[in-house]
Amino acid sequence: MSYTVAIVGRPNVGKSTLFNRLLEQRKAIVDNISGVTRDRQYGIAEWCGKTFNLVDTGGFVPNTIDVFETEIRKQVKIAIDEADAILFMVDVVTGITDLDDTMADLLRRAKKPVYVAVNKVDNSERQLESAEFYSLGFDTLYNISSISGTGTGELLDAITESIPFETKEDDKEVSPIPKFAIIGQPNVGKSSLLNALIGQDRTIVSDIAGTTRDTIHTHYNLFQKEFILIDTAGIRKKSKEKEDLEFYSIIRAIRAVDEADVCLLVIDADKGITAQDVNIFSLATRKGKGIVILVNKWDLVAKETNTARDYEKRLKEKIAPFTDVPVIFISVKEKTRIFKAIEMGLEVFGNKHQKIPTSKLNDIMLKAVEAYHAPVVRGNTVKIKYVTQLPTHVPSFAFFTNYPDDIKMPYRNYLENQLRTHFNFKGIPVRIFFRKK
Repeated sequence: MSYTVAIVGRPNVGKSTLFNRLLEQRKAIVDNISGVTRDRQYGIAEWCGKTFNLVDTGGFVPNTIDVFETEIRKQVKIAIDEADAILFMVDVVTGITDLDDTMADLLRRAKKPVYVAVNKVDNSERQLESAEFYSLGFDTLYNISSISGTGTGELLDAITESIPFETKEDDKEVSPIPKFAIIGQPNVGKSSLLNALIGQDRTIVSDIAGTTRDTIHTHYNLFQKEFILIDTAGIRKKSKEKEDLEFYSIIRAIRAVDEADVCLLVIDADKGITAQDVNIFSLATRKGKGIVILVNKWDLVAKETNTARDYEKRLKEKIAPFTDVPVIFISVKEKTRIFKAIEMGLEVFGNKHQKIPTSKLNDIMLKAVEAYHAPVVRGNTVKIKYVTQLPTHVPSFAFFTNYPDDIKMPYRNYLENQLRTHFNFKGIPVRIFFRKK
């Protein structure tokens, strides 16, 4: 289940502050995506056991006064088209502006839920002043202060009310045919990769209209290989505006990632892995998807003996700590190694669904624990007595111990490295939990 909420509003109403607040308010609701701050425009928020994708439209507006209105109008239209719900932010201190009116007009006509958040309401006087926003024509206002967090609980309650709980049945439903999403920034060669893969013989193509506009599902069945390709490359045709492109690509990538089993992240060999690519990578990791990184346009790179090795090393430094990811150097134009990319995708899909027998798991992992014990806690020895794989979508392991809350990240990383050393989890995020014996 993928539910996407976009935050819209004119500049300086506090969109980014609210965005950070909704993602970081409590440890329980944080799913913060790493990367350069100004590129951090989306994340996964959790509230009362329900999760949703949150997209911040801030930071896309060019800093020139005369184009504000047209740019923001475009932003809102994209949000209306692509998101499941809109969080419309206004500012009680400034009051209603022409831009707010214009946006409200667009949003009223949308057949999507709209939540109006009146920001900076932090005293009783402003509480009274906020009533003027009823003239925008929406039934309910949510008075909040994004800096202190006041009122955000009621807002989150309202947003999550329409999101169903994910049931255990949903978790067990695994499609026998792997789904690969081709993701990445505009103009890295996503469409070309799809065309190169299916272009040999048109009979193998069956275009199933995707749930999202312009996301095309192509059923590939050739050379004893069968999978569904989810292409998000329709983004590019929408507009020449870079800002719109960015925003489209973000929302489409999020939806494609939600649907896929394995993400093929295409990057441009010339540009290397950018902050935005790292964001998309982190998003896929957080959602527990398999990942294969494809470095496209490799034919254009001047090569020496260790060019590929050095390039991969630099790339993995940027995506650390999760570096057990296959990197394949391809050229879509020359069709170099594109089928190796698919073979690797199928291997990663297999890695994701492997189940390790408990006896084998304990035999190997308890020896690893013996070889390097967890640090002593307050003078007490930490003992790990038993390990089991949990029945989840993402490979997850429970280690039963006498001090589950006191085991720190370095030891967790050690256990994960041991799991990766002895079992093949290449391209798959692994989750480790410590539980009381």
